[in-house]
Amino acid sequence: MPDIMIEYIPFLGSAFFTAYILPVLCITGYILLLVVPLILAMAYLTYAERKVLAAMQLRQGPMMVGPFGLLQPLADGIKLLGKETIIPRDANRFIFVMAPMLTFMLALVAWAVIPVNAGWVLADINVGILYLFAISSLGVYGILMAGWASNSRYAFLGGLRSAAQMVSYEVSIGLVLVCVLLTTGSLNLTQIVVTERPFWVDLLLFPMFVVFVISALAETNRAPFDLPEGESELVGGYNVEYSSMTFALFFLGEYMNMILMAAMATVLFLGGWLPPFGIEALSFVPGVIWFAFKVSFILFIFLWARATLPRYRYDQLMRLGWKVFLPLTLLWVVIVAGALLYNNALPGMQ
Repeated sequence: MPDIMIEYIPFLGSAFFTAYILPVLCITGYILLLVVPLILAMAYLTYAERKVLAAMQLRQGPMMVGPFGLLQPLADGIKLLGKETIIPRDANRFIFVMAPMLTFMLALVAWAVIPVNAGWVLADINVGILYLFAISSLGVYGILMAGWASNSRYAFLGGLRSAAQMVSYEVSIGLVLVCVLLTTGSLNLTQIVVTERPFWVDLLLFPMFVVFVISALAETNRAPFDLPEGESELVGGYNVEYSSMTFALFFLGEYMNMILMAAMATVLFLGGWLPPFGIEALSFVPGVIWFAFKVSFILFIFLWARATLPRYRYDQLMRLGWKVFLPLTLLWVVIVAGALLYNNALPGMQ
């Protein structure tokens, strides 16, 4: 603490401030350093999506609000803030309002264990993978609460669809995580990034990377797996009764979950903040830039899928999850474990 500040504000030099207030202020500052860029990235992901979709469909996308339409996310936020929040007469008011807040908060809380650079992580806990898996699994509650509290059969059906869909694909995601953990021997996300893996191990994990990205599309209710929001049969799905900022929180929660899943794929499969392919000549670029670039690449795949693929039928969605991905990932756990054991490459055996 600068001496001049302590001289004019004696409280700043007290033992109580140093022991209790200062740590809280430091932690709050660290959280804001992570949350503010995340919220900005989330806002401009909506802009990027509209631009990418427009380019793939030979349109221009947002272009009127600010230079190149860069102020469009701000205009959308102001528009939603100015709208009236309408709560259906027969809805459960408390749960109706809490559902979007829960969805948004869970998407933010999960970032506490994501390392965006060497040492840049809020909580470098030894069970980071379990924490992420638990938080992402809780996301279904916000959607279920919204569907039930709205007192609408369409919203309720959308909530049930989402619950079944998210539970189905969480099983395959869990087995994909097991494959990665077998190669690193640690649940700590930083340790997963810095652990050196032979090239053949990365090739062995590539099918699981593909399964993870596809499952992430289903987990975040994105096209072609956006069945909970089927406009043609559900008139909007679980959020059909929402308006104003309550709708915006669902909208932002979905995009925050997209960024979270892209960050998980980056940490688990793409080397996190490290240069691609371990090329030392590229290490002059800051790690956080590489991390952001890799996350952007995964997000582009999300947008690309929305622009090009038609929506699945619900039976096709369930068949893919239970009859294709579940047996495949279960078999791949055995294959990865066997290959590592055969080559004496299991963690602790080297």
